[in-house]
Amino acid sequence: MPYTVTPTAIADVLILTPRVFGDERGFFLESFNQRDFEAATGLHGVRFVQDNHSRSRRDVLRGLHYQRPPHAQGKLVRVARGAVWDVAVDIRRDSPTYGRWVGVELSDANQRMLWIPPGLAHGFVVLSDEADFLYKTTDYYSPAHEGCIRWDDPTLAIDWPLQGRVPVVSARDAQAPLWSEALAWPAPTR
Repeated sequence: MPYTVTPTAIADVLILTPRVFGDERGFFLESFNQRDFEAATGLHGVRFVQDNHSRSRRDVLRGLHYQRPPHAQGKLVRVARGAVWDVAVDIRRDSPTYGRWVGVELSDANQRMLWIPPGLAHGFVVLSDEADFLYKTTDYYSPAHEGCIRWDDPTLAIDWPLQGRVPVVSARDAQAPLWSEALAWPAPTR
């Protein structure tokens, strides 16, 4: 199997570790293969329509972002260079893990990927000097359907590994509504 799959505390959020072939020249890995993704995860019919790439410096925190139905996005995320602490928050009101979050370190050293299904908010903070963050999405970006939750919401109480440093956030993320206000529109669905 090209991927090792590790479940998280949110059942639908999966850590995928690809098989890496390395020697003194460097390494090779297949970062995505539809057939192998489906076989490893059991997720059939997931279709990726857009790839995104961001570069950020240490302590940049992006998120917590999501898109509402009918344009909710699933994401397969990974780091090509550097390291991030990646977080997914369950915002599906009908989910047994509604309001819970999981975090995992993704880096060019561990080569892990994270599958974040539609209906979850997503964010990350950069742990290295710089990080190149790549993600595949299951729906196109739709500004009319985007939402954001404050990264430091006290109800969610996400344990960002900042070691007392102040994160660098966009004006939009700094002004994002709290958890209780952000989800005032109709309930997200799976």
